[in-house]
Amino acid sequence: MRGEKPWGAPLLSVVILVALLLVWHAATRSTAGEAVVDAEYAALVGGAAASGGKTPFPGPMDVGVQLWQHLKDPFYDRGPNDKGIGLQLAYSIVRVLGGFLLAAVVAIPLGFLIGMSRTVYRAFDPFIQVLKPISPLAWMPLALYTIKDADTSAVFVIFICSLWPMLVNTAFGVGAVRQDWLNVARTLEVSRLRTAFLVILPAAAPTIMTGMRISVGIAWLVIVAAEMLIGGTGIGYFVWNEWNNLSIANIICAILFIGVIGMLLDTLLARAARLVSYRE
Repeated sequence: MRGEKPWGAPLLSVVILVALLLVWHAATRSTAGEAVVDAEYAALVGGAAASGGKTPFPGPMDVGVQLWQHLKDPFYDRGPNDKGIGLQLAYSIVRVLGGFLLAAVVAIPLGFLIGMSRTVYRAFDPFIQVLKPISPLAWMPLALYTIKDADTSAVFVIFICSLWPMLVNTAFGVGAVRQDWLNVARTLEVSRLRTAFLVILPAAAPTIMTGMRISVGIAWLVIVAAEMLIGGTGIGYFVWNEWNNLSIANIICAILFIGVIGMLLDTLLARAARLVSYRE
């Protein structure tokens, strides 16, 4: 908008952040003489803090201290149930990228085929409409039963959840290519393969990248839940393990890291989408 200062949005973001931290800090303080939580629960999750006028729920300072501990040594490995949060995030990112890239290899060529032929589109559409709404986690028991490997099963679940947005967006982008451009290619007797690469792919690329952005966002959501089921490693397992340890501060730290990584993945694909976009 005209007249808006370039630093206005960042400044407003800082103000909102400070306001949220103040509300959080105030919400984790108890009123004098008020019974905050059950004594036994308080003893489990921080009764000493509660007796000092705080709720067992950690405040911003508590989480900040825990964040610093994670950032100081994010890649330590002291055994199966004691790994640094950086190492856990790395396991999750590798699984997400593996399933995501595998889905791209399948979805983009198949989306091209569906988008370029109305007959093929009508043939595949019922299967897509039936399979697309199924929760990816519903496939996890079948994957564990047939594959018999937790890591591969997690990659398979990411593959399933990443497949449909890329497939649908690719088919839509290919089908929406302007007929004038296809007519020119046909008039110049350009082969179908060259037409696909030189005309259809550049025109459909922005829509394909949109599907990829949606897919990677869903994949990052699903991997957390999947790792809670398969256990072993990953940020989802880290969250579940910290819940079993009743470490709420560590859970909040993990949530913040999950959000930051998700934002970075989306930003990378958004920049890639701008590279392939065009203006008429």
